[in-house]
Amino acid sequence: MLPSIIVLPLAILFSYVTYQWFLHPLSKIPGPFWAKFSSLWMAKHSWDGDMHRATIALHQEYGKLVRIGPNEVSVSDPNAIKEMYVGAGTKFRKSDWYSVWQGRRKFDLFAERDEGIHGSQRRLIASAYSMTSLKDLERYVDSGIQCFEQRMNEREGTVIDLGNWVQLYAFDIIGEVTFSKRFGFMDVGADDGSFGQIEGALRSAAWIGQVPWLYWLHDYLSPIIGNHLGITARHGSLRTFAAREVAARKDRGSDHKDILSKLFAVQKGKPDAFDDASLISMATSNIFAGSDTTAISIRAILYHLLKNPECLQKLLEEIDERFAQSRLSHPVSLAEADSMPYLQAVMYEALRLHPAVGMSLPRVAPRGGIDVDGMHLPEGTVVGVNPWVIHRQKEVFGDDVESFRPGRWLRDDKKGDMLRCFAAFGWGARLCTGKNISWMEMSKLIPTLFLLYDIRLADPEATLSETCWWFVIQKGLHAVMRRRRDVHSAV
Repeated sequence: MLPSIIVLPLAILFSYVTYQWFLHPLSKIPGPFWAKFSSLWMAKHSWDGDMHRATIALHQEYGKLVRIGPNEVSVSDPNAIKEMYVGAGTKFRKSDWYSVWQGRRKFDLFAERDEGIHGSQRRLIASAYSMTSLKDLERYVDSGIQCFEQRMNEREGTVIDLGNWVQLYAFDIIGEVTFSKRFGFMDVGADDGSFGQIEGALRSAAWIGQVPWLYWLHDYLSPIIGNHLGITARHGSLRTFAAREVAARKDRGSDHKDILSKLFAVQKGKPDAFDDASLISMATSNIFAGSDTTAISIRAILYHLLKNPECLQKLLEEIDERFAQSRLSHPVSLAEADSMPYLQAVMYEALRLHPAVGMSLPRVAPRGGIDVDGMHLPEGTVVGVNPWVIHRQKEVFGDDVESFRPGRWLRDDKKGDMLRCFAAFGWGARLCTGKNISWMEMSKLIPTLFLLYDIRLADPEATLSETCWWFVIQKGLHAVMRRRRDVHSAV
């Protein structure tokens, strides 16, 4: 007979496997075999960087509900979005996956799981990121675009990594609108290591968020074993960087109406609710998320336009017609860009095909659970919608969901449903705080570039690589830019 020291663990394991496989409330929901028993399936794909494509494939195989963890379900039902994320969605708190992102920070709009705390924090800083504040920030984006133009002129006719350049642009713009100071990345054509730190933090958080207890064990032991997780850069080196820039901005002062000036005003009015740590947290979030998400979106827009010449030609016609009518400034203003229907359709379509976030937005089902696609998911179930999956629902976007077709956004009869499923910036109360700034950066840069330059892919057959570590980062956007017109002599 086997000794009891072996029998007991085997019995426990057998009971666990039996329960998860046959008796668990989610047992009837299909999905990868190993996902029934542990989070290793999600951790592996999060580490490998292919979660966005893997989840699409699962829903194509299994339908609107897929069990991706012992107590987690990926949802692709458009009808569930409102309940999970909008309005009553505030009852669905963020899952423990976000605790890894927050660490010990008290003020963190992205990761805060308590909806009451999140609501009060968001109300504090909302005015700094509102559409009204864009009027104060637009001139700083203009300055960044002019710097970008100078760098492109210096490299005219040569093959450049345009994908890297737009990230240098986005990072410098964040510095300008936040601290009244560009970081100078465009000036030297390279970053200072920040991109690598952010990418390392993203990869680390993506996988270890699937096993958050491991993060907190590491946090507890770090005084003894040291730091071995990239996500700690969000709480450590990047936060230190932001704190240094905040201090420098205080020392030198500024008459710019930048984001910091607005946050300083919040702090002055409510110092107890918004202390220095809270202010630095917001500045860190600007740096961490603001550059990557905008760069990813700009790359997507440029790539799909350059891969679809007929769509690019339509955009060029819209740009040229308005320029000929003296209806475009240099750089193109936000108001002018907002009035360009095809440009806006191009942006929506590119972000539909390539939203920045490629993993599920996990929420915890509240008391009473949730009914989705004829199945009841009980209280405590982690549920989430992956933007890459919901953006490819044929019932909403049409049968050609893998095609780049901006014209679908120009149909009034379909646009409402598409916008309700559009998740490039999230939904509801958790809508990305920096959405307005990011949209302004894109809206102004894209038409300005095509107004000024003829842009071609260095290799028309090349495709971009995609790595999903929360954000789906592309590599390989190599292009050649040649001057199309000199607007200074034309105006």
